[in-house]
Amino acid sequence: MPLKEKGKGKRLLVVCAVLAVLLAANLFLYGCSGGGKQVAPPAAEKPAEGEQTPPEKKQLQRISIATGGTGGTYYPYGGAVANIINNYISWIEATVEVTGASVENARLLDQKEAQLATMMNDVVYHALNAEGAFDSVIELRTLFCMYPHFFHIVVLEDSPIKTIEDLKGKRVSVGAPGSGTETMSNQVLEALGISFDDINVFRLSFAENAEALKDRVIDAGIWSVGAPTSSVMDLATTHKIRILNFTPEQLAVIQGKYPYYSAIKLPAGIYQGLTEEVNGPSVWNSVIVHKDMPEEMAYEIVKAVFENQEELIAVYVGAKDTTPDNTVFHAVAPLHPGAVRYLREIGLRIDDSLIPPEMK
Repeated sequence: MPLKEKGKGKRLLVVCAVLAVLLAANLFLYGCSGGGKQVAPPAAEKPAEGEQTPPEKKQLQRISIATGGTGGTYYPYGGAVANIINNYISWIEATVEVTGASVENARLLDQKEAQLATMMNDVVYHALNAEGAFDSVIELRTLFCMYPHFFHIVVLEDSPIKTIEDLKGKRVSVGAPGSGTETMSNQVLEALGISFDDINVFRLSFAENAEALKDRVIDAGIWSVGAPTSSVMDLATTHKIRILNFTPEQLAVIQGKYPYYSAIKLPAGIYQGLTEEVNGPSVWNSVIVHKDMPEEMAYEIVKAVFENQEELIAVYVGAKDTTPDNTVFHAVAPLHPGAVRYLREIGLRIDDSLIPPEMK
């Protein structure tokens, strides 16, 4: 090969070697950056300490709301809460689940199979203290209180059952398995000297209660639910019904044994054919979460619900009781830190008993 061509060959080899080195360096840097993924922004672009991540930069979170059966108030109420979350919190997507209600819902929260749950406060108390249906403590926190339940004992108008004592020996639906109604039925009747052994027990959902009464499969059905509720309303449009009245003495006995129950009146006319008010035991309901829910998520949900309460009321009139004041007055489980943050922002004083251990 001529000398001139040899020189050209050497220069070509040098250029190729340089290009190979550069290519190898680029491949190395590409691998270190995670296969082409965006490298983390400089520290100056991250939110300063104490600032919240802007909504548009938050990763979408999908959550499940455990409610109850379709014949009660938990399911539509939970649906309204989900709509508020989906409409006003851009980074959270909520769906509603039909469940066996309070007892099952506590377990779903504990197993992280649901993130929010509607629950009766007596069941909340039991879960916090490993009582009743719970063998171990479940670390629950209150987001907000919903409304009070009325303990309906419903019979057909021509039923021979006139008083609570008349339930003995009769076919009585005490609520769906794993529901708060079943828990409350057991405690209320037991306080008045009636055990499940004294009645022929059926465990039916609210919708099943109504059908079983229509077909006279049961003699009485129990609903622990916000009034009015759709399944009792539907029953009352086709069959004349009565709701058993509790005496003041009976209510005093129940409250003396179970202080989380209170006495309220069901107004006349709330159901078709109900011409007189009815006295009965009551328990408040709450939207409950596990203590592990992130504070920012809890705060955003509480804020959205309280600031759009009218959308809850449009679905269920009893949601008029879903207020910050009722939350601090009726909560049984400690408040979630996110709820504490919002309630303090609007100027409410929170009793020390409702401040969770993680904030002390």
